[in-house]
Amino acid sequence: MKIITVLNYIPKLILILVLSFLASCKSNQVATVTKQPVISDYTLGEKWVWKYKGVTDEGEVRSDGTDTRRIVDFNGALGMTIGKDSVLVSDIVKPEESDTPRYKWPLEVGKTWTYEKDWTSQDGTTGKQSQDVEVLSFNEETVGAGTFMAYTIEYKGTVSNSRGYSAKTDEVWLYAPEIKNFIRMTQVQDGFSYTEELIEYSK
Repeated sequence: MKIITVLNYIPKLILILVLSFLASCKSNQVATVTKQPVISDYTLGEKWVWKYKGVTDEGEVRSDGTDTRRIVDFNGALGMTIGKDSVLVSDIVKPEESDTPRYKWPLEVGKTWTYEKDWTSQDGTTGKQSQDVEVLSFNEETVGAGTFMAYTIEYKGTVSNSRGYSAKTDEVWLYAPEIKNFIRMTQVQDGFSYTEELIEYSK
């Protein structure tokens, strides 16, 4: 009789433990707040390498390669190489004076905002990107460069240009505070899918 009574309590006990665990995870996510990086967070020689690829719905590969960024000495100050150019880290960490930024600091789960960007291409074409943004979660994520705690940030909206082009564009960015950068980005836009994934990180 006692054995039957104990067995009746086991499912209830398991349910209580599971609910407690989920509540704890949710609490940890909500409590996590990340401020914008500052110059002292960067180290000379620090390096990020992403693998990128763009493919049409028909399977045509339109871009495939790697992008490397490195922290270097830039006339006695810290700089970051971006392609063939170098940018001062002090400019990178400067608070963005925009009501519609790419990242709205501090980051925390549940935060929402609008991201807008106007641009001009080399041929003079102008355009605009406008997206609603939400920080969905803060979890452990694994990419080629390793495993990091990262925010999942969803961007949903449109892109248009002065030539009459307009398309829906949805993106998901995984931002890892530990390395002050994104570790994966996926974009779907008008029959084209583009991904970037961090494959190497070192200090």
